[in-house]
Amino acid sequence: MKRFSPVSAVLIVLFLASLAPAQGLTLIADNVYSYVGAEDASAAHSFGANAGIVVGSDGVLVVDTLISTREAARFLADIRTVTDKPIRYVVNTHTHLDHAFGNSFFASLGATVISHVADREYFAKTGEETLQKASDFGLTAEDMAGTRIALPKLTFTNRMQINLGDVEVELIRVAPSHTAGSLVVSIPDRKVIFAGDILFTDSHPFLAEGDLDGWQSALDDILAMDIENIIPGHGPLSTRKDIREMKEYLAAFDQLAGKLSATSQDADAIAAEIIKTLPKRSQGEWMVSYNIKSRYLGSRE
Repeated sequence: MKRFSPVSAVLIVLFLASLAPAQGLTLIADNVYSYVGAEDASAAHSFGANAGIVVGSDGVLVVDTLISTREAARFLADIRTVTDKPIRYVVNTHTHLDHAFGNSFFASLGATVISHVADREYFAKTGEETLQKASDFGLTAEDMAGTRIALPKLTFTNRMQINLGDVEVELIRVAPSHTAGSLVVSIPDRKVIFAGDILFTDSHPFLAEGDLDGWQSALDDILAMDIENIIPGHGPLSTRKDIREMKEYLAAFDQLAGKLSATSQDADAIAAEIIKTLPKRSQGEWMVSYNIKSRYLGSRE
């Protein structure tokens, strides 16, 4: 597939940004910006996924790249309203499509893409097939135009530090959770972390591939960090309260789903009961039935 030149990439940004819904990046702390709390959680708008940047004197680190080249172009247009510094790194908090399918756009600008080794392996196995089946996720050919799979070039296992000149960034994988290699991006001096999909706030999470025990452990480790602001994978800017509520959600969902699926194979009915029982979350209700089918009823289908 054709590789974007820097000039063509800029032209794409200018054109696609004019078509995309305005949201803008929110200043979270000095040198740290992110999307938070998107109202549009449609497939074409990356299911409302958050993504952000850390700006240092030597350049920019991008956290997640959204769902497509088109979405990545929108993201870059917003980045350029904040800084004109070169984009040095992209970090995938994990490699599900809504967080990593924009990789190729940023790679074409010279950024080095980084992930945990386990999620790089997952992306290598599933990326191309998922891209070919993008319509299954409600994405059109127009939505995905120009999108290709760009695997991370650097990986790590436990921790990795990145120096942006005057800002230190730490990548931390504490336990298998949302995915085997889900990680958090910490900016210790700013007391900010990007939690990726380890945290969904006011949104039902995707549980199908998660390690629920490890997920609880990861959330405990986040609670132990010296942080003030938490950027979830989906939802508004968050705090420790949201981490605790995520722990409660996971435990309650697993208990209730296990109980209901033992006597019923009707995923929609089970999902309706779970939605009625658990505290309300305003986005992602469709995900509940999907989680039931894939995690609790999969062996019966």
